[in-house]
Amino acid sequence: MKPNHHLDDATLLSYSAGALPSALAVVASAHLERCAQCRENLNAADRIGGVLMQQQRVDAPTEDARAAMLALLDAEPVPEHPAQPADIVEQNDPDRLPGALHPWFGNSLRALRWKRVAPGVQRIRASGIDGGTLMLLRIAPGSKLPLHSHGGNELTMILDGAYDDMLGHFGPGDVADLDGETNHQPVTSPGVPCICVAATDAPLKFSGWVARTLQPLFGF
Repeated sequence: MKPNHHLDDATLLSYSAGALPSALAVVASAHLERCAQCRENLNAADRIGGVLMQQQRVDAPTEDARAAMLALLDAEPVPEHPAQPADIVEQNDPDRLPGALHPWFGNSLRALRWKRVAPGVQRIRASGIDGGTLMLLRIAPGSKLPLHSHGGNELTMILDGAYDDMLGHFGPGDVADLDGETNHQPVTSPGVPCICVAATDAPLKFSGWVARTLQPLFGF
């Protein structure tokens, strides 16, 4: 599995600083387990953060500080987050959920107990998590979700199946890193259900009155 859609640089910087809302951080961690490119970018963000912390009492970075940042970015990546790569050895098991999801959903796709919330849509919502909404979604193949934008930020990672929208094709391991400027309408691919983990820090904004009426059933 080699993802084609990745975490935004701003998301990685917030993750590195521990500033992401808890629900978003869970999805980011799950993607990092499966994506070597984002782990490398995260290590670069960690190194930049370290330099900035050293310069936090200076109004503007000095030339020496800028040179130090560039040198760190050019250096070989150092694995500073061993917890994510540790689960990679088991990622070829199609039944196994990413390790970051285990505290909220268990470790097995087959063991999940889905709740039907709308025609073609099943959901499991994580309980006890602060800082956003975290859920698993199972959407029937060939389904078109309502057109919507976002009241805040959304991270969605595909676990199985796929969908297409204005941003492209999203398959297993891919993450959609979306903000309030994004307006889209995912359409799941034929064949198998699309299973994904999604986190938001504010409710979605559905365009049609029917979708808005049904929004409480979806739970996001």
